[in-house]
Amino acid sequence: MPNGSRPRILPHRLLVLATGNWLARSYLAVFALSLLVMFLFPESGFAMSFLLLTAPLSFMAMVLPFGPGTEGGWAVEAGAIGFWAVWLLLCAFVNAAVLGALLTRSAKATSPGSRELLPRGPDSPEREGTDEARPASPRVRRIRALLAPAVDTWLARGYLAVVAASLGFFLVAAYLLPDPGFAGIWPLMTTAPLSIVALLLASPAEWASSLAWLSPLLFSAGAALSGLFNAVLLGRLARTLRAREARPAA
Repeated sequence: MPNGSRPRILPHRLLVLATGNWLARSYLAVFALSLLVMFLFPESGFAMSFLLLTAPLSFMAMVLPFGPGTEGGWAVEAGAIGFWAVWLLLCAFVNAAVLGALLTRSAKATSPGSRELLPRGPDSPEREGTDEARPASPRVRRIRALLAPAVDTWLARGYLAVVAASLGFFLVAAYLLPDPGFAGIWPLMTTAPLSIVALLLASPAEWASSLAWLSPLLFSAGAALSGLFNAVLLGRLARTLRAREARPAA
């Protein structure tokens, strides 16, 4: 019956994207290798690389009630570790699906029969009467097309709202509160993994006392760009899932 199979459609589509092409499978292989390194070389500098590979979702486990280090009886500790392991695997499959959607969409864009699956471009006849009076330059159109997935799906817009809230809290804490504490951890987690690069680039300004005030701005700008990049990837994933859902009805 159609209704009975409906709840399994989304997980099945995610699984197909996460294992359907070489890019997604390569990511899962690297993730599996990082887990092996964690068990074989727990003291090495690469032991925690699996957290970076599964960011930003894996960093959200820090605010979850269960995980490694949870105190209690053996049943509570085993359940907490099991919950964390399942969450980590889910993060890896979501990231693999994002990469799979990116490659799948690129392949569709170059295939002859994929024109109806892609959004209409600004020069298409269907949109001729709805565009603005002043035509945009080709560069502007390319930038709009590149950034469109970050704002045209609820998944990407919701993620950008979380990024904006974390950045706003960080800036308020950095410039208005006497002790910002660890406020920077929130934008760092929500925009990882590229936010790690933003943190490294902003650190030199923190070392110079005369430029210390600039460090939060530099980090916020880098984190915002990192969040925008993640939102584009999430938007592409949502578009691919939506296209796969609409295809059987065509």
